[in-house]
Amino acid sequence: MYRLTTRTRAGTATEIAVLVLVLAGLALPAVTPRGVIQDLFFILTMLTLAQIWNLLAGYGGLVSVGQQAFVGIGAYAMFAGVILLGWNPVAAILLGGLAALALAVPTAFFAFRLQGAYFAIGTWVIAEVTRLLIAQWKALGGGTGTSLPREATSNIMGTDAIRALFGVREAAARDILAYWLALALVVVVTGCIYWLLRSRLGLALAAVRDNVEAAQAVGVDVGRLKWAVFLIAAAATGLTGALIFVQTARISPEAAFAVTDWTAYVIFIVVIGGIGTIEGPIVGVLVFFALRSALADYGSWYLMTLGLAAIAVMLFAPKGLWGLISARTGLHLFPVRRRLAGPKIEGGN
Repeated sequence: MYRLTTRTRAGTATEIAVLVLVLAGLALPAVTPRGVIQDLFFILTMLTLAQIWNLLAGYGGLVSVGQQAFVGIGAYAMFAGVILLGWNPVAAILLGGLAALALAVPTAFFAFRLQGAYFAIGTWVIAEVTRLLIAQWKALGGGTGTSLPREATSNIMGTDAIRALFGVREAAARDILAYWLALALVVVVTGCIYWLLRSRLGLALAAVRDNVEAAQAVGVDVGRLKWAVFLIAAAATGLTGALIFVQTARISPEAAFAVTDWTAYVIFIVVIGGIGTIEGPIVGVLVFFALRSALADYGSWYLMTLGLAAIAVMLFAPKGLWGLISARTGLHLFPVRRRLAGPKIEGGN
């Protein structure tokens, strides 16, 4: 019997390697300094945002430049839960996802009436309007922002156990907790995207990205699929934004809704790594972090270098660095392409 499958030896090896890396990552705070944990937190959260944007643009064909709206609203919802409702910051992260989901409904209602570049510009305009409205929220500091109360940061769920386990101070325990949550979030987000792309819904999503009319002709409900992907991406982005600002414990409209930090850098990561692949954002975030670490002290030269790197990749490797590697080696660590597998033939030719 012949059958369709996406499983390969490389994919199976990757699954085992990911499991080993996750287990090692959980134990890493025992042997690494606080600065490394903070760097890993940054890498993991940026990778999560990149995987989400890649799902939208690389697989769904929805090129949004307004994802900072969901980062910001998720962060502010978390702060509202802590300051106004008295919630523990870890529990309030869930409010970030719900708030982003709520914002995504009217955003999609208006943005889906636009196409191509107009859709991208529309999402950015909605993000700016959201930032201006949040800046009027006096209970959370208005335009200058605010910080998490001392009593909230000193009683974050799980930090006491971490202090006792690793023998670290309160601030270091918060960083370890945030790092563990970021590790869990990136594994869940990437795993769910991987599962989605290997399912029938993933096949429908790819069809919509490649040719909307053809997808509709074979029975794909394009509108419903786009709504589902957009809402899921918004909720996941809101959770990530809330987690980022739990770790920083300080918020302002400019920081929470920064188009450079939460959209431009994310797009750079996906484009330079390889849009439309799960491996691409992983490669891209490592390149981005390396450039950031090496050039962050050079001011405007840092941004210019990022721009030149992106242009060079788009010119000489249109499918990104991972696309270049994959084309030359045939390697797919997260295989999603379906192939026909036949029965094993024992003996003979």
